[in-house]
Amino acid sequence: MEQIVRTPKQLGEALRRHRRKLGLNQTDLGARTKLRQATISTVEAGEPGTQIGTLYDVLAALNLELVLRPRTAASASEIEDIF
Repeated sequence: MEQIVRTPKQLGEALRRHRRKLGLNQTDLGARTKLRQATISTVEAGEPGTQIGTLYDVLAALNLELVLRPRTAASASEIEDIF
């Protein structure tokens, strides 16, 4: 799974899709991360204020990693159309 995300909302949607692809619900993911289901919901909703450590816990539990690279020419709205 390789996706471009530029906003918290896009990141949350990508995490949700991957979680569902793995057949997990939010409670399952919460158990893997020792986070509450409500916290998983907040991350997936792209709510501001998510701590970096929380994000990395979710990424690790989903066997994902963060990769930084130079930005492509597509606008955020063009990328959202992919979703």
